[in-house]
Amino acid sequence: MEILVTLCQIIIALGIFNVWILRYGKETNWRGGEAKNMKEEFAAYGLPGGVMVFIGAAKIILALCLIVGIWIPFLVKPAATIMAILMFGAVSMHVKVKDPLQKSLPAFTMLVLSLIVAIS
Repeated sequence: MEILVTLCQIIIALGIFNVWILRYGKETNWRGGEAKNMKEEFAAYGLPGGVMVFIGAAKIILALCLIVGIWIPFLVKPAATIMAILMFGAVSMHVKVKDPLQKSLPAFTMLVLSLIVAIS
């Protein structure tokens, strides 16, 4: 079980780094509404730019905690719990703008992985 949890931590962290660093300004099939980048996506959700900066910073810090948590375990459960809350919010935003189910699958997957880590 420990290996599964560690694998989930790594997948979550890499996914967050991918979305918030590598693909931040790029178009993907997963963006909410008709957004072409992260700023447009948060605008589609009706959220101001400051919220985007806060959420992005929080997710990157939490992802780092999940990686560092491999060696410093007390970081893992709080980071995974907060990440699950944020990913629930992400899924909710996709529902709010009536996105097709496919667009919310990455956020939902991250939610499930975060819950696995948080409750392990």
